[in-house]
Amino acid sequence: MFSFLSSLTSVWDYFKNTNKPIILYGMGDGADKVLDEFERLGIKPYGVMASDDFVRGQSFRGFTVKKLSNFENKLGEFVIALCFASQLPEVISHIKDVAKKHTLLVPSVPVFGDNIFTKEFISENKNAFSEAYSLLADELSRKVFRDIISFQYSGDLKYLDSCTTDKDEAFSILNLTEEESYLDLGAYNGDTIEEFLNYTDGKYKSITAFEPSARSFKKLFEYCADMENVNLWQLGSYNSNTLVNFNTKSGRNCAIDDSGTPVQAARVDTILCGKRVTYVKLDVEGAEKETFEGMENTLKLFKPKLNVAAYHRSEDIFALILQLKSINPDYKFYLRHHPYIPHWDTNLYCI
Repeated sequence: MFSFLSSLTSVWDYFKNTNKPIILYGMGDGADKVLDEFERLGIKPYGVMASDDFVRGQSFRGFTVKKLSNFENKLGEFVIALCFASQLPEVISHIKDVAKKHTLLVPSVPVFGDNIFTKEFISENKNAFSEAYSLLADELSRKVFRDIISFQYSGDLKYLDSCTTDKDEAFSILNLTEEESYLDLGAYNGDTIEEFLNYTDGKYKSITAFEPSARSFKKLFEYCADMENVNLWQLGSYNSNTLVNFNTKSGRNCAIDDSGTPVQAARVDTILCGKRVTYVKLDVEGAEKETFEGMENTLKLFKPKLNVAAYHRSEDIFALILQLKSINPDYKFYLRHHPYIPHWDTNLYCI
């Protein structure tokens, strides 16, 4: 099924073989991971840039952070490696404007895990890719699957543009009603509960929400203070009832981290105790696999509609589909990508 990649150059091969100076755009976790992979491959970047408002003479990994104009004034042609993420329309527009003036590619590094999206990774998992692809329910899902793979392989933004749709189209698949019993895993400050209510005209049967971060949980509690039939749990979702170290400094991106703060995590099945849920949103920062393991009874008995983040790990785009299929073979799988650079907010919708 990977014949569509045959005409593409791997983003890592491009950077390894180019004679143009390479400028990293960004200086966060993504840039750290890209620089680590560059070092492994023997790729030597020329410099690091940030958006004008963020440049204050700081340094990053031994580079003085500069503005784009600094490199434009000094260099002829150069290539930009985009190393940060955004869903803000104005930032996406700015990135596209830069890409019109310069070669700009996005080296794909996972939010969590160590699997870099390379030729070797595709080859090692080709059967799993093919099986997951065969399970997708419509042609748009298959296009999203191909385009996201093409984007991660080549780093070319045109593949994201080609497969991006808005949330309204995805929620038409879920077809939420006022009778939903909603489970929000990774509820943050209540923003996804607000999204849910937007699609049900503010009506529902019940809401249950997990959020491990104490700071976010306080905001979630305040948001839900006047709502009825709401159960809030300051918990992470996992495959066992245990303490798990969470990095709780990153707001929405609260995630399992060996150096983090111990936080109670639980199996969803333990908390629900057989209670029926009809719709689950699951965005648990790389612990999706373990969360599914901890809610197998719920998935088998009730087959709730699912809205699942499928981008945290390189393998998520195929592994989560295959895992869910093994738990409940009656699911139909839809894949959608919503406005975001890089391929974050690529979600799996299951009915």
